[in-house]
Amino acid sequence: MANEADNTSNSAGPVVMLLGSGEMSRELALAFQRLGATVVAVDGDADAPAHRVADRHAVVTMNDPDALAAVVERERPDYLVDQAGVIAIDGWETQAGGVEIFPTPRAVRLSLDREGLRRLAADELGLPTAPFWFAGSAGELSAIAEHAGFPLTVTPVAGATGDGRSVLLRPEDVQPAWNRAIAAGTVTTPNRVMAETVVDVDDEVTLLTVRTIGATGPSVRFCEPIGHRDAGGTLATWQPHRLSPAASDAAKSIAARIVNSLGGRGVFAVELLVRGDEVYFTDVRPQPGDTGLLTQRTQRLSQFDLHARAILGLPVDTIMISPGAAEIGYADGPARTVTKRPDALAILSETLDVAESDVVLFDRLDETDGRHRLGAAVATAPDVTVARDRAQRTAVSLRRLWQS
Repeated sequence: MANEADNTSNSAGPVVMLLGSGEMSRELALAFQRLGATVVAVDGDADAPAHRVADRHAVVTMNDPDALAAVVERERPDYLVDQAGVIAIDGWETQAGGVEIFPTPRAVRLSLDREGLRRLAADELGLPTAPFWFAGSAGELSAIAEHAGFPLTVTPVAGATGDGRSVLLRPEDVQPAWNRAIAAGTVTTPNRVMAETVVDVDDEVTLLTVRTIGATGPSVRFCEPIGHRDAGGTLATWQPHRLSPAASDAAKSIAARIVNSLGGRGVFAVELLVRGDEVYFTDVRPQPGDTGLLTQRTQRLSQFDLHARAILGLPVDTIMISPGAAEIGYADGPARTVTKRPDALAILSETLDVAESDVVLFDRLDETDGRHRLGAAVATAPDVTVARDRAQRTAVSLRRLWQS
């Protein structure tokens, strides 16, 4: 049963419905509202972050197509923006009643299906990737490891980024890796994993790619590359990440081809591995994500502003206004929240004493991501090296907020 907020909006602008109302959706809701849109946030959690800022909200079971269709029928949105992957539910898009859907249902499905996405990228589009295989049992995985050699990474075919990931270094690692991947996989692909050769690369890069459709047809724009390093409990990001001219051209070509194949409008976070002038495709998310959080300080239009503008059919630009860096901290499990400390303001005062620093604190588990964000430290500077140092110093101080 849907729970509706009592407030209504008098805006004459478009109505945008967000399916999934986590931390990313909260920022996206604000971006749409700045452009005059009325935002309806939908989630299974009555206290979801986007519900606090949306014009209206509804609480429904997110994997129930009939319940979602009823909300769409009642609210009659102009745009439906999937932040939680629910449009991948079989038959759901046919119940949306002709409303414009973003990302496209195909993009949602493939973003949740590593096998389908990798086969599209490598087999159909011919994009360079690390060698990969798929296994439906521990025995098949063992045979792949014997054939391909070590090391190998193993991930569930479907699941949140990073969940269930293991690195195989020797034969006895196969069974534990299989068990871990299967435990983290989704019910739609309960017994299938992807194995990849570990490629010796210099960098991991996110290329935020904005796809728009104008009078002359589809076009894509690229933000400055974002470098990142995931240390498990912390994600460090920085922008710009310098690429050679050849690598930059290759990255843009790969991103444009995969994004145009998926179609639709909006921001796509294209994940790449870089070794010298060589670039390999690894993944794409058809929505704003964690690696792009720093764009709220580094770009004239953040990833959320870009996503909202592209979906609404408005002009975009990808101008970077300052080099910057961020460090995002995560909890070990979903139950942990930011500690409510009596000295919180004193800690924040010390944290923000770092030049050009800023912080973002989170206190809810995001519907769209299994990892629980605790907070982000963001800093800008005249060059990216100084920005990374400032972000790191800010993060060290910020972590005291959730240390017991």
